[in-house]
Amino acid sequence: MNELQGIARLTIHHGKLEEFKRLAAKCMESVRTKDTGTLQYDWFFSSDYAECLIYERYRDSEALLEHIANLGAIAALLRPAPALARSAERPARS
Repeated sequence: MNELQGIARLTIHHGKLEEFKRLAAKCMESVRTKDTGTLQYDWFFSSDYAECLIYERYRDSEALLEHIANLGAIAALLRPAPALARSAERPARS
């Protein structure tokens, strides 16, 4: 099985929630309309909206590369910047 999965943790800076939500909606729309190998792409906000977790699963490495290419300019906005900071975690292998 070549399936890939990841968890991204994003910190939403004070006063930037609406900007974050706008970018999140663009990401989700891109996944729905362009990705062919994304199996899971779920966003969860903390109760105070200071943090967001994204659970991602891809059919294989080609699907992940397609996802990255499809996000294009949106992904650049998700890099650590005034709007948010991002850290990725790799789940432990079983």
